[in-house]
Amino acid sequence: MNIHEYQAKELFDQFGVASPKGIAAGTPEEAIAAAKEIGGDGLVIKAQVHAGGRGKGTFKNGFQGGVHLITSAEQCGDLAEKMIGQTLVTKQTGEEGKLVRKVMIAESVDIDHEYYLAILMDRDTCAPVIVASTEGGMDIEEVAESTPEKILREFIDPLLGLQAYEVRKLAAGLGLSGDTAKQFSKLLRNLYTLFLKCDCNMVEINPLVVTPDGQVLALDAKFGFDDNALYRHPNITAYRDTDEEDPREVAAAEYDLNYIGLDGNIACLVNGAGLAMATMDIIKHFGGEPANFLDVGGGATKEQVAAAFKIIIGDPNVEGILVNIFGGIMQCDIIAEGVLAAVEETGLSIPLVVRLEGTNVALGKKLIEESDLAVISADDLSDGAKKIVEAISA
Repeated sequence: MNIHEYQAKELFDQFGVASPKGIAAGTPEEAIAAAKEIGGDGLVIKAQVHAGGRGKGTFKNGFQGGVHLITSAEQCGDLAEKMIGQTLVTKQTGEEGKLVRKVMIAESVDIDHEYYLAILMDRDTCAPVIVASTEGGMDIEEVAESTPEKILREFIDPLLGLQAYEVRKLAAGLGLSGDTAKQFSKLLRNLYTLFLKCDCNMVEINPLVVTPDGQVLALDAKFGFDDNALYRHPNITAYRDTDEEDPREVAAAEYDLNYIGLDGNIACLVNGAGLAMATMDIIKHFGGEPANFLDVGGGATKEQVAAAFKIIIGDPNVEGILVNIFGGIMQCDIIAEGVLAAVEETGLSIPLVVRLEGTNVALGKKLIEESDLAVISADDLSDGAKKIVEAISA
């Protein structure tokens, strides 16, 4: 789950991570009120969407830039009028862009230097790692490729936690000293506490800045949370903005289905994440393009299978469907019943190939064979992939 920048600031405030004050606004009038509340000569207005590259983005109405410096409340209202309700296109949104429903008005700060700072979960060590660089404000991937020596990494023992010497090592590596190093140390400790207590898998600050008067501030942030731990954090779950998500993924989550939309034309319905990935691989092996990753889980019900089918055929790019089920906990006859019910209810008109194996497989195949519906049966995974690729090419 991702959150907006103004929501990230709220978490920063809760955990004492120094950041310029910011207020979200959903209308030009609210933007004007926010600008007056924050006050000061220098403010910035930022479009709030789940995508990077906003400053260099372009609105479909022709207005340039999703981030602007402002000097008055009236100017803030004018800019909000041009941004709210408009679609912003950036490198990360793709050509379709994202609709801006809110903007954030925040204090602007003079910058002496920009840094990169992130806390991530490292898959190899199964432990947190702090990544930092003096090259803030840039894509960290570009920095890692062109100047890898400028990337600092500090692996944290999850039992011992963040140690003082590790903080000092990072501060020195970034060239910080004196009061600036002390401020950085406090910010990093508080950020690590936030990372743990909120069950994050990523917190990225880019840029972390030092101002001419020596303040250390988090200027922008991206958060990633462990979805499996969100039940412990109703306050964070409340931040979820389903308008920013793929509606197919939102619908799938309502039925506890794991769905990720892709760009292909052959939809997959599979039980088990590993089997789902293997199914996508073999579709590509035979010249097809998978339209989605869809794992219905080990114990899906007839209702979940039917819901999965409706989500799949709701994608206009889908030209064929491959169902690949290995029945362990899940019974093949239950899957067959769900598939047939969904086909009949939706009036499916595109090719459908079903491969079943495992518990009650004979009964499942019998149900499919005895139905009057146009369902193609497959003997194994390779056979299923070949048949669906051939069917949509016919």
